Amino acid sequence: MLLPVAGIAGLALSGLLVLGLATVRVGVLAVLIGVVAAVVPVLVVVAALLWIDRWEPEPAKLLLITFAWGACVATLTALLVNDTAQAVGDLLLGTGNGGKVSALVSAPLVEEAVKAVPVILLMLWRSHEFDGVVDGMVYAGLAAAGFAFTENVYYFGRAFVEHGFGDGLSGGIFAAFILRGVLSPFAHPLFTVLIGIGVGLVARSNVRTAKILVPLGAYVGAVLLHALWNASATLGGATVFLNVYFLIMVPIFTAVVLIMVWQRRREQRIIAATLPGMAEAGWIAPSEIPLLSDLSARRKWRKQARKESGRAAARAVGAYQAAVTELAFARRWEGSPASERMRTAYLSRRQVELLAVLKQTRAEAVRLARGGTEG
Repeated sequence: MLLPVAGIAGLALSGLLVLGLATVRVGVLAVLIGVVAAVVPVLVVVAALLWIDRWEPEPAKLLLITFAWGACVATLTALLVNDTAQAVGDLLLGTGNGGKVSALVSAPLVEEAVKAVPVILLMLWRSHEFDGVVDGMVYAGLAAAGFAFTENVYYFGRAFVEHGFGDGLSGGIFAAFILRGVLSPFAHPLFTVLIGIGVGLVARSNVRTAKILVPLGAYVGAVLLHALWNASATLGGATVFLNVYFLIMVPIFTAVVLIMVWQRRREQRIIAATLPGMAEAGWIAPSEIPLLSDLSARRKWRKQARKESGRAAARAVGAYQAAVTELAFARRWEGSPASERMRTAYLSRRQVELLAVLKQTRAEAVRLARGGTEG
C-alpha cells in the first residue's frame, strides 16, 4: 500500500516541479497558451496508440501512469541532466557550445533511457501485461507522448514569449506549432517505440542474454536516431533538416506504422485461430466465434447489448470480450497439449485465473442481458 502511494506522490511532485520551472522561465500566460497548443498533437498521438491497442486494451491505470511518468518524472530528469550538461559544456568548450553538447549527447542518452523505464519495469515485474510487440510499442509510445507534451508546453510557451503568435512561418507559436505539432508530433514516440519493439520481441523469451541485448540494441538505435534528429535541427540548416526529415525520419516512421498495422492484424489472426478450440472446450459458445473474431462485430455486439439491456450490459459484454482476448493470448504464448482439447487440468495458473474471469464476466453479461437492467 505504501509503495503505490509513494509512487503517486513522486509523480505529482515531479509534475509540480516541472510546472514551476516552466512558469519561472516563461510565465503563467505562456504556459497556459503552451498547454492549449500542446494538447492537439498529443491527442493525435495517444489516439493512434490506443487504436493499435484495440484487440487487447492495456489496463487504463497503467497507461495513465506511463503517460504521467513521461510527462513528469522523465521530463524533470532530462531537464536537470541536460541543463547540467549544457553548463559543463559551456565551461569546458566555451559559451554557446554547451547547448550542442546537451542536444547531441545528453538529451538522446538520458531522454531515451528515462522514457523507457516504465517499459522495462513492466517487462520485469508485470510480464503478464506484455503479450508482444504491440504492448511494447503502446507503453513506450505513451511514455514518449507524455514527455513530448510537457516539452511542447515549454517550447510553445517560449516561442510565444519571444515572438508572440508570429507572422506566418517567420517565428512565434504558430511556426513552433507547425514544426513540432504538425511536422513532428511523432518524433519522440518514434524514437522510444524502437525500444518498445525491442522489449516486446523478448518479453516472453526465456533466454536471458536476449532479454538484455535486444532491448539494449534497440536503445542504442533510439539514441542514434534521436541524436541525428537533434543534429539536423541544431547543426544543419533548413536543407539538412528537410533531407533528414524526408529521407530518414519519414521512411522509418512509415516502417514503424507498417509494423504496428501488421502486428495488429497478427493479433486478430491469433485470436481467430484460438476461438474454435475455446468453443470446443465449452468456454465460449460456438455462435460467438464470429462475434469475437472481428473488432467491428465486437463493437456491434456491445452496441446491441446497450440498446436492449442498458449500459451495464454493454460494459459486461466488453469485459467478457476482453477476458476472451486475454485467455486467447495466454493460450497462444503458453500452449498446452492439443490432443487434450484445452482441458482445464492442463492449464497454467495464469490461464486458470483468466478462465475464471472469463466465466465470471460471461455469466454477468448473460444475467444483465436477460434482466434488461439499465446501468
